[in-house]
Amino acid sequence: MASKAVYSQRDPMLKKRDDFEDILEERRNSSDLRYALRCYAPVVYKGLCPSKAGTLKSMVLQSDQLHYVIHQVCRETGRAVDDVQEEASSILEEMAHRLQLSTVRFFAFTLSKVFKTLFRSICVNEEGIQRLQQVIQEHPVVLLPSHRSYMDFLLMSYLLYTYDLALPVIAAGMDFMGMKFVGEMLRMSGAFFIRRSFGGDKLYWAVFSEYVKTMLKNGFAPVEFFLEGTRSRTSKSLTPKLGLLNIVMDPFFKGEVFDVSLVPVSISYERILEESLYARELLGVPKPKESTSGLIKARKVLSEDYGSIHVYFGQPVSVRSLAEGRVNRCQFNLIPRHIPKKPSEDIHSFVNDSAYRLVRAQEENMVLKPWVLLASLLLQNQVSGQKRGIALDELTEQAVWLRDLSRQYGAFLHWPEHTPPSEVVSSSLSLHRGLVRISEGRVQLALDKGYAVTPEEELLSQAVIILSCASYRNQALHVFLRPALLASAIHTASSNKKQEVFNSFSFLRNMFSNEFILCPGTYCMLFTSHWCCVSTGALQVTQQEVLVTERGHRTLVFLTSMLDPFLQGYQVVCRFLCEEATEALTEKQFIPAVRKFIIKHLLAGRLRYTEVLSSDLQKNSLAALLRLGAVRKIKGYQGTLKVNTVMVNSLEDTLGKKPAVRNQQCLGSFQNISTLSVFFV
Repeated sequence: MASKAVYSQRDPMLKKRDDFEDILEERRNSSDLRYALRCYAPVVYKGLCPSKAGTLKSMVLQSDQLHYVIHQVCRETGRAVDDVQEEASSILEEMAHRLQLSTVRFFAFTLSKVFKTLFRSICVNEEGIQRLQQVIQEHPVVLLPSHRSYMDFLLMSYLLYTYDLALPVIAAGMDFMGMKFVGEMLRMSGAFFIRRSFGGDKLYWAVFSEYVKTMLKNGFAPVEFFLEGTRSRTSKSLTPKLGLLNIVMDPFFKGEVFDVSLVPVSISYERILEESLYARELLGVPKPKESTSGLIKARKVLSEDYGSIHVYFGQPVSVRSLAEGRVNRCQFNLIPRHIPKKPSEDIHSFVNDSAYRLVRAQEENMVLKPWVLLASLLLQNQVSGQKRGIALDELTEQAVWLRDLSRQYGAFLHWPEHTPPSEVVSSSLSLHRGLVRISEGRVQLALDKGYAVTPEEELLSQAVIILSCASYRNQALHVFLRPALLASAIHTASSNKKQEVFNSFSFLRNMFSNEFILCPGTYCMLFTSHWCCVSTGALQVTQQEVLVTERGHRTLVFLTSMLDPFLQGYQVVCRFLCEEATEALTEKQFIPAVRKFIIKHLLAGRLRYTEVLSSDLQKNSLAALLRLGAVRKIKGYQGTLKVNTVMVNSLEDTLGKKPAVRNQQCLGSFQNISTLSVFFV
């Protein structure tokens, strides 16, 4: 068992959350070999014995659904049944896991050594583990971890082994199969490999879905996958992907299981291993291909300190309870279960709403570290133009103010209560010394020229630091986003009238629905629920008006400054599309072209936020414009983009009531979008 070195967040203002324990404490004081070779006897679903890999494959290949699709493919293509069956068997062979306890024990031993070197602590909520132990015995379980690092799925299996829980089978991308030896070892530790996209390949989809459903229905092991589909390079939650969630809910819809338990898991890193790698990817540097040699070269990270990890196993979510009153399962009785059927509109809506709810549960249980607050403050200070940085004691005072504000908004914050704030701040700055400089008692981002030769190289070098810091600030976005939307709505509304503020709020919420996790169809509820700014004294709301109090000025300035980089990012994309987009611009050409446009204006001093270089921000803004109909994608022309310049211009102006970049004279008026920010620092 893990150590009982328990601590928790004990601020009386906060809702009760589970206690944590550091599982590495025991690992530091006992034999790793004994830990890896110990008796491992997990409880399983209804006492079943885990199936052997060969048995599982036979069940899939003999299933009615796969036979139906095989015959359907034969009719459509004219191929022989044996030929298609052989292809199905080959797909399954490529895909299937081969879980072996000996490989799991090897990973347990190796990861113990690695984790003790990299991390100060790995803290887990024991009550969440106890809930998981119980639910695994009652219903098929699906584990849904957040995804911020390659470390996530290794960490999940390590934790379940530590707590004597059934090891999960994990959906992994084909990328890992290219890693010699490592890919096969991952397969033998429970990974099953799937293509990034299936296109219209009916047979592949049938094999894949039947494989997952067979494991789930028979309770052979918990199924684990990442709702976001890929790692978030920005530490913001990504729009959930619905394919796998549809598959794991299907057995319940068809009455093949009584219920399915979905368990959101929040993994919070104090320092992310891929920190600078992500920033470079966002600037257009290609992602390194997964390879064994790359893994070996990456061993230099073992000399670094990555702080602590917090893992929070959330409340299991019953699909049966979610579906009550929303899903009429009678529709699934109209055709035989084995015949594939495209989800109806109400099922799609239900799965989509459930996915957003699960990602929000992940966000709410993310544990924020002090550096998240410091990164937010340092970024705002850097934009305000203070070249010499901010005094350390002033930064500490601001951090304490922001700590209290974030708690009022419900943040799950790990701030050592019995340590002086100055020590907490100094410790955080020390851990992230690659991103900050402290000189003569003043703190600033480490925006040194380095080896840059040209102004563009210098800009991109600085952008790596800024985007790395922004990824930490983004960890707190779910806490501040909704009040920040309200604050920005107040700032951009044409008057203080409630209706005007609501109109502005609705516009921003709609515009940013590709950027942030904003549950569909909750405009009015979201708007009225953000009067939390009233309870903190930031706003005074009358029957007709919304007014900013003198006391609330500082809060509103901070909140609007959180959203300003995103506002400017969307504005500059609109400006690019109106000024420089050609008739032949394709979706593939969009990111390189808009990046070149942004670099030109940053070097000319016409933009305030280097963050707008993020390809994630650019992709999301284009997705929003496509969704709103301001840009259309012409089919059959390599994804050529057709721009409605009148509509794009209108959206740009509405985003801030001011143009983003037209000429040098406009710089002053553009900066007025955030004029209040100078008072904050």
